Amino acid sequence: MIAIIDYDAGNTFNVQKAFTYLGIPNVLTADKEIILSADGVVVPGVGAFRQAMDTLKRRQLVPVLENVVTGRIPILGICLGMQLLFDSSTEYGETEGLGFIPGTVEAIPQDLGLMVPHTGWNRNRLLDATSPFSCIDGEYTYFVHSYYVNCDARYITATADYGIEIPAVVAAGNVYGMQFHPEKSAAIGLRLLKRFGEICHGEYKGEVMA
Repeated sequence: MIAIIDYDAGNTFNVQKAFTYLGIPNVLTADKEIILSADGVVVPGVGAFRQAMDTLKRRQLVPVLENVVTGRIPILGICLGMQLLFDSSTEYGETEGLGFIPGTVEAIPQDLGLMVPHTGWNRNRLLDATSPFSCIDGEYTYFVHSYYVNCDARYITATADYGIEIPAVVAAGNVYGMQFHPEKSAAIGLRLLKRFGEICHGEYKGEVMA
């Protein structure tokens, strides 16, 4: 069972629909016991960093997610959910994040000659060929965001070029993040969510995903 965190900040319908289409059992929940007994956890996200963190704190979900990470349960952050995995964000002032991966969330520069927010399909470049998500290389996924993650290259699985290199997929141990929306990224998005499900259910044996 995949627990999708219910905190009023996610594109939860489409995320649930994608997992259900793949035949992966899932539940939208904010219940501590259900989350900690899940095979994997997804933190979706659309909206503002500060408001999302405030809601997680109000619903007492921060310590639950900390227990998910320390308990080695695979966790996937999507879009804003990925950004929440990092130390802090500058959106609407400095706001502390979950701190599961070192790094900060910063505004995409306005002087790149490109539209902000970064919206639409963009091509991914794989940096870590050993990643369980290696099928992302050269594939186009759907992005909608005005902020990006600034972190050490060791945590970056893949990037997308938008005047600057945008970390598109990140990983640290059992913590994974996708800046794009896999649930809106057609066949490649479904492949990525299927692989996360395989990781969660112990079906991934370390093979590279072609």
